[in-house]
Amino acid sequence: MSSIRVFILGALSERGPMHGHQLRLLAEEEHLDLWTDITIGGLYGAIKRLAAEGLIGEVRTERVGSYPQRQVWRITDAGSRTLSSLRLSGLREIVLKPDPFDLVLTRLDPDHLDDLPPVIEARIASLEAMLTDYEAHARSIARHLTLAESLAMRHRVARLRAEVTWHRELASRLPELVAEERSRRGSHDPTT
Repeated sequence: MSSIRVFILGALSERGPMHGHQLRLLAEEEHLDLWTDITIGGLYGAIKRLAAEGLIGEVRTERVGSYPQRQVWRITDAGSRTLSSLRLSGLREIVLKPDPFDLVLTRLDPDHLDDLPPVIEARIASLEAMLTDYEAHARSIARHLTLAESLAMRHRVARLRAEVTWHRELASRLPELVAEERSRRGSHDPTT
């Protein structure tokens, strides 16, 4: 499932032909980089890939004033079918990506176990700051959001809150985690 494909195809389907810069401005206006996995800089590469696949087609080339010449794109019939399929799969699929933190937590450096409490506390502080910033941003743009966009932003808030809660539990259990790790490392020390 590619969010950037859904955005580009959806924008062309709903708003009609657009050039890349218009798509970029729309992505910035909708703050997609804050609540999706879309990077604004990735739009132009995605446009080229969609064109190569025949999902979008060039309508015309235009130049306004002294701006550079721009290709204007439209969604093709194949693009409309793909968009429909992507929308359906996006609603059906559950995406919870593995966090590398979890692997590192299971492969701790025995020489740095005492560093865990401050590292975890810093991580919690960062997550709490992200949550605070994101909630403030959501409030500041709330009047501009559709119901669906508002709900999507609330979903991100809920995920951040869950991360903070889990990390606080981890912090409270660090003494037993460190003790278990020291015990396990002591009984399986390959240097002895």
